[in-house]
Amino acid sequence: MDKGWWKLTLALLVLLVSTYAEASFSYHMEDFIRAVKQIEDEDPGSDPSTVLMRLRRAAGLNDAFIRHFLPDAQAASEMPANLSEYFRKAVHHRVLEDFKEEGVVLTPDGTTVTVAPLLLGIEAGILKLKRQAHFHLTFAKDLAVSFRRHSSGTHYLGPDGCWNNVASPQVFTLSGKPNLFTIAQINGRMDGMILGMEISANSSSLLKLSSLLKEYYSHRLDRKGMDSAPRLISQRRRENFKLLVFPSPLMRKVMTTVELEQRLTGQPKMKVETKRKLRAVVKMAMKEFVHMYMDCPPIISRCMWGAEPYRGTPTGLSLPLPFLFIHHTHTPSEPCLTFEKCSADMRAMQRFHQEDRGWDDIGYSFVAGSDGYIYEGRGWDIQGAHTSGQNSKGYGVSFIGDYQTNLPSQHAMSLVRDQLASCAVNRGGLVSSYTVRGHRDVVSTTCPGDAFYKEISTWEHFGKVKTQKPRAWKAEE
Repeated sequence: MDKGWWKLTLALLVLLVSTYAEASFSYHMEDFIRAVKQIEDEDPGSDPSTVLMRLRRAAGLNDAFIRHFLPDAQAASEMPANLSEYFRKAVHHRVLEDFKEEGVVLTPDGTTVTVAPLLLGIEAGILKLKRQAHFHLTFAKDLAVSFRRHSSGTHYLGPDGCWNNVASPQVFTLSGKPNLFTIAQINGRMDGMILGMEISANSSSLLKLSSLLKEYYSHRLDRKGMDSAPRLISQRRRENFKLLVFPSPLMRKVMTTVELEQRLTGQPKMKVETKRKLRAVVKMAMKEFVHMYMDCPPIISRCMWGAEPYRGTPTGLSLPLPFLFIHHTHTPSEPCLTFEKCSADMRAMQRFHQEDRGWDDIGYSFVAGSDGYIYEGRGWDIQGAHTSGQNSKGYGVSFIGDYQTNLPSQHAMSLVRDQLASCAVNRGGLVSSYTVRGHRDVVSTTCPGDAFYKEISTWEHFGKVKTQKPRAWKAEE
């Protein structure tokens, strides 16, 4: 065999190995962590700062604005071509014309995050940068670019989207045209700020980037759910972010970042009229942000838990509603503690409601898991099939599990009692004087279980009514 044939064979082998290595990593956070660990293992002496610089170099995160705060990534060594290409796609953020969002990964808790601000925040933390620098790099970067892209509308944040496959995610598609920031961008920016500030405040040095990401994103809850969970995990993203920022100075900090970024990247100074419009947009966006991320609980969308389409024509609700009806699922009888299990429970309930009871969809408006999330049922605007004779008058919220003798986790109850209800009021879904009722208050049933019913009877908005006679579950009402 001649030398030319050997060279060709070797080149093909290298190409196949590179292609396989890239294909073996999906855009799931656990695969991303595995790829980071591979970089760490190939150079055991490298510290997290060096690894982060190599990731920035691969992804092209090295503009003048970033270099104002962080070291020049070009000083870092290149990584193998296959890993470099994977990290470029996983970290470099963009939204394509067909609304496919790149530079995002699916986390084990079912949320999607942009990776770039996450890494920038962590690197800022390692370098012990000031809080304002953390904010510049994570939360407000690229706002001017987003502003130029944004068209007038009623929403400034979002939308969310869905993955082609949650087990091995490769393609993430937004549900519509992007606004100032997509949901994944906001999640990634919050995580970058949270982890960066935590590292900055911690006197001990960070040993491995992969270990930090694994502890934050891959923590497994025990039987007590979020009640016994550690403070620094992704499921506590919103509550941790609330402790770092206050709504009032957010707008001022955002405008400062925009002006600094323009100056450092050589853009012309913003005209007075443009600045006025941007300030107005930022003001409205901050108001929307406070509502979505500080008032409302995190909600897993229908497409993320794998919902089947609604059958038939939905009936809209006449908002705002006067009642919030509380249920337990009874079956499934055990609380769900992971995104995978809660999603499977949602699909099982929808299948039972559609196939066995002949309903158009899962009956509940929303469902509370014990994994730190609310799951979207029929949602805010569509009439449910949860409380016979009362479906047009209130939302039906169920807790996964049988609560005849036990209670849901305190965290799950707080998500509904303190956040979902408040969110509903603020968005015009519930009247401010809404009444909480147990399923058994209006239908002859044991739902939501003796122990849980005793608990909700202590809630501020609780109010009893006369129970109706039993009614057969034949059709939606």
